[in-house]
Amino acid sequence: MTRWLSSPQLSVALLIMWLLLNQSVALADILVGLILAIAIPYWFRSVLPANVRIRKPLVIIRLITGSLIEIIRSGINVSMLILFAKRDKLNSQFITIPLELRSPYGLAVLSCIINTTPGTVWVEILPDSHDLALHVFDLHDEQWWINTIKTHYEQPLIEIFDPVKQ
Repeated sequence: MTRWLSSPQLSVALLIMWLLLNQSVALADILVGLILAIAIPYWFRSVLPANVRIRKPLVIIRLITGSLIEIIRSGINVSMLILFAKRDKLNSQFITIPLELRSPYGLAVLSCIINTTPGTVWVEILPDSHDLALHVFDLHDEQWWINTIKTHYEQPLIEIFDPVKQ
């Protein structure tokens, strides 16, 4: 099966997405969707993650829900700061957060969450200490940021991607 479908789950997901985007289950749309569902994973097999299993779906749902709530909350807060705060009252700072997460896939998801959240920017993983360098638009409580990143984002990602560390 993997000879024709290098990633069967991705192929099924691509076919479903194609049919949903076209809002049709006509034979032509199904055939084009099948061609794309077979060809795209085959062409990109060298960059697809190897053997990543989806673990703990409830933790994934909790992570997504919490992230979306934080993105909306931060969007409102940053908008208010930009519109109404005096520039000299803003406290933009860089902070470092020690990370236990080592999975490259978990780190990629954490990077996406942080960079999607208004007011924060993932700068880099410091090579000597494996600490996250983070820029915060308006920092008032560094410990709150460290606790939030570690408990709301890093811990669920460790459960999902590094089940041995639990």
